Amino acid sequence: MTRIDIERLTVSYGAAAVIDGLSVEIPAGCFFTLLGPSGCGKTTLLRTIAGFAQATGGVLRFDGADMTHVPAHERGIGMVFQDYALFPDKTVFDNVAYGLRARKIDKKTIATKVGAYLERVGMGAYAARYPAALSGGQRQRVALARALVVEPRVLLMDEPLSNLDAKLRIQIRESIADLQREVGITTVFVTHDQEEALAVSDRIALMNRGRIEQLGAPEEIYGRPLTAYVADFIGAANLIDVTLVEAANAQGQARVRLQDVELLVAANGQGVGNSTCIAARPEDLRLAEAEARAANGVRGVVERRRYLGNRVTYRVKLANGQPITVDEPGRSGGRREGQTVTVMFDPAATMLVAR
Repeated sequence: MTRIDIERLTVSYGAAAVIDGLSVEIPAGCFFTLLGPSGCGKTTLLRTIAGFAQATGGVLRFDGADMTHVPAHERGIGMVFQDYALFPDKTVFDNVAYGLRARKIDKKTIATKVGAYLERVGMGAYAARYPAALSGGQRQRVALARALVVEPRVLLMDEPLSNLDAKLRIQIRESIADLQREVGITTVFVTHDQEEALAVSDRIALMNRGRIEQLGAPEEIYGRPLTAYVADFIGAANLIDVTLVEAANAQGQARVRLQDVELLVAANGQGVGNSTCIAARPEDLRLAEAEARAANGVRGVVERRRYLGNRVTYRVKLANGQPITVDEPGRSGGRREGQTVTVMFDPAATMLVAR
């Protein structure tokens, strides 16, 4: 297993720095995901780790060895691409064997290793087929076997599931996660899909304009977003402008004013004056009768109700005109459109975030 250390990395195209002074450590054996929208720099960072893009500054190390200017073919990486990149004129067996033959491995070893990895990805019965005779999911499994059969130090995956339909994406992502844990290889996975990142990752780096906005375990990124950007990108968060009344107390709570009501929220590490915005997930809010006298509640009117089976989603317009979304369990009864309600904020799950 290989640890990757990136220090003050800069990658420029012409005068534009796509990545500017980025530093991060990827632990050995970690399933590490680079997450973010198109153009945020995640694929450029992956290509730089692979050696396909050249750093213009900073250092990249594998287990302490400087790899910054080492050619791609000498880095010991395995790569899985979005479009599979299989040879159409070669069988499944020959596609997987390609890297071993390039390394002059003997035929007996090739047969053994290719057979073992095809079985691992569930493609043992398809060794004689050509890529044209395979489904998208089967092609991606072959591409994964081809990347792993050479036993690389690091596995890199560039949006490998984006060409698959929704149901197949879930199946293949589970297969990838299971195989990565079985093999124990350090993996860097690029995606723009937040659910995908939450489902498979040990750690997530959410990127924004060539820098890491927040780094942490999936539970940290989702449950404790530090900025409005993170809260909005990971899950559907309500971002609500407030007035800061009192900074963090001994319990780590801040007091804010929304409309004419003061609310207790998690200070979330924000300093005095750093934030006039709170983030609240729809599932962490509750609706009560308008007459209910309860702490941490503000008035609003239900504008829209949508029944979605396991939950009911409400769009509620607050008195200040801001719409927010509230999710309640599907069997919770329900509110009618046009009804005045009190929106209850959980003081532990509602938090200050930086704009």
